[in-house]
Amino acid sequence: MNTTAQVLQKNREIILEKWMQNQLSDAGLRDDLMTNDELLRQSEEMLDALLRTIGKDNYEDVYSLEYELITDTLRDISITRARQGFSPRETAQYVLSLKQALTFVLEQERADDAATLYKEVLSINNLLDKLSIVTFETFIKGREEVILRQTDEISEISTPVIRVWNGILALPIIGTLDSARTQIVMENLLQEIVNTGSTIAILDISGVPAVDSLVAQHLIKTVSATRLMGAECIISGIRAEIAQTIVHLGIDLSNINTKATLASALQLAFSMTNLEVRRSDNKTTGPRILR
Repeated sequence: MNTTAQVLQKNREIILEKWMQNQLSDAGLRDDLMTNDELLRQSEEMLDALLRTIGKDNYEDVYSLEYELITDTLRDISITRARQGFSPRETAQYVLSLKQALTFVLEQERADDAATLYKEVLSINNLLDKLSIVTFETFIKGREEVILRQTDEISEISTPVIRVWNGILALPIIGTLDSARTQIVMENLLQEIVNTGSTIAILDISGVPAVDSLVAQHLIKTVSATRLMGAECIISGIRAEIAQTIVHLGIDLSNINTKATLASALQLAFSMTNLEVRRSDNKTTGPRILR
C-alpha cells in the first residue's frame, strides 16, 4: 500500500487545484493585495516544500532540520503578507485551507480503508496545526516590525525642526512627550543646530495636551542639551492650565524663557538676535526686518 506521502505526491495537481478553489472561494480574499497568479505561485512553492518534507515520514517535529525548507518558506510568506497588510485571519486561512485540500484527497484515496484514513487525517491535521502556529508567530513578528517602523516614521514626521529665520529654529511638539520622543526631539534639534549654526531654538508645546512633572523634566533636559550646544531655548505655547499645573507641581522654569504663543516667542527671538520688525509704509513690500 502506498504511504501517505506517495498518495499526496501522486495527487499534487488535484491538491493544488482544490487548495486554490478553497482560497478563491473565501469571501475575505484580498485580491487588492495579491493577484491570483501571485497566489498560485506562492501556493505551489508551499505545497512542493510540504510534499518533499513529508516524504521523510516525519509528521511531528516541525522544528527539525527536515522541516527547515517548509518552515523557511512559510516564514517568508507570512512576513511578506504581514508587510502587505493581510490580517491574521487571512494568513491563518491560507494554511488551514491546505488542510482541507489534503483531507479531501485522502478521503478519495482511502475510501475503503477507514482505519488508515483516520490515522492519516489525524497526522495531517496535527502537522498543519503546528505549521499554523509557525505561521501565526512569524506573522505577529512581521506586524510588530511594521508597527515599529511606522512608529519611528511618525515620530520623525511629528517632530520637524523648522528654520524660521537665520539663526532661529522652531520645533513644534504635538502629542505626548515621553522619554522616547524626547530623545528624538533632542537628536533632531541638536543636529539641526549643528547644520545651521543657529543660536536660538523655540520649543512650541501648544500641541501637547498636558504637562506633568515627567514632561517638564523632558523639556528641561532638552533645554540643557541645547545650551550645551551654544544655543538658547524659548518654550512657547504655555497655556493658562499648563502654567497652573507647573506652579502646582513646584517645577522651576524661571531660568528658561517662556511665552504664551509662538508669535511672542518669535518676537523675543528677534530681539535676542538684534532684529527689529517694522511695518513699511509701502504696502507692496510689507513689513521689514531691520538689524
